[in-house]
Amino acid sequence: MKRICAVGLAWCLGWMAWAAENPPSTLPLGATAPDFDLPGVDGRRWALKDFAHARILVVVFTCNHCPTAQYYEPRLKQIVEDYRPKGVALVAISPNAPDAVRLDELGWSDMGDSFEEMKLRARERQFNFPYLYAGDAEETARAYGPVATPHVFVFDEQRRLRYVGAVDDSERVQNVKRHYLREALDALLAGQDPPVKQTKVVGCSVKWPDKIPQNRAFLEKLAREPVSLEPVDEAGLRALRRNEGTGKFRLVSFWATWCAPCVAEFGDFITTWRMYRHRDFELVTVSLNRPEERPRVLDFLQRQQASCRNLIFASENREVLIDAFDPTWQGVVPYTVLINPEGQVIWRETGSVDFLALRRLIVRSMNERKPW
Repeated sequence: MKRICAVGLAWCLGWMAWAAENPPSTLPLGATAPDFDLPGVDGRRWALKDFAHARILVVVFTCNHCPTAQYYEPRLKQIVEDYRPKGVALVAISPNAPDAVRLDELGWSDMGDSFEEMKLRARERQFNFPYLYAGDAEETARAYGPVATPHVFVFDEQRRLRYVGAVDDSERVQNVKRHYLREALDALLAGQDPPVKQTKVVGCSVKWPDKIPQNRAFLEKLAREPVSLEPVDEAGLRALRRNEGTGKFRLVSFWATWCAPCVAEFGDFITTWRMYRHRDFELVTVSLNRPEERPRVLDFLQRQQASCRNLIFASENREVLIDAFDPTWQGVVPYTVLINPEGQVIWRETGSVDFLALRRLIVRSMNERKPW
């Protein structure tokens, strides 16, 4: 988006208005595959001609953040394994503009849709297919016209579109009755027409750049939320640790304004909270600053837009307060604890946090209790 807008704000706003009023049409059956030249997570660029050897080419528009797309990652890998020996190539393309993805849309993901995050996802999930980034080259995505992720386009040897739609009829693998993509591939390999040529798709909408202003408005709304800071005593800290009756995963961050690592990573805690707060998740920050330093702490929290629950030690007797929460904790900050709805500590960290690892744990833990 920054690259697009570098040519001028007026042009950029006009272009986004035009894009919003002219949504792309999905490529019609029989059409020739549009060319592309896109960067891949493997460090090279990929073009349509790089798949000239394939009898059949499958182009899947997918992304990192969409839970439906994540459901299909293992199935796509298995399709590659099953059909590559038969001359089928599969390439995945992310069509999303990363700045158009709202933080609350990341509630079922550990990361967003930037190119760097795509590299992380491909490495973590061990993708066996090229994964390409089209977020800064919208013309490619608009030429194909995906409406959701994942959206599948199957081209024959002449690169004519023969099937377009869903991978199968349910994102939940246990409920699948029709394997549309596999049926189409089997038919084309046998020289026949696919039994089903087109289906509707279910998934997250494509995040075109014209949605960026909506995301900015959302962030501005979050920035206007009130920020408060309340003192917490021994009883409050014991209750905080027990986490009774909330039904939520509770992330507790102990910090102080005089702690450089705490200050450096505080924004990541707020981002994490904004990602998952609409699910069964809450963030509570607890400052070890002395009570008379409350104005300084509140000023910092306001600048961080920390509209989560914020507490500050109610007295200077820090040792008693520390023991009230966790007698095994020596009082070192930063100190972070993740507590499940039953009050069990499922993760703790003394020192700086690996937020990618933490977010993966949060998502996995919430999903295990409430499947997507």
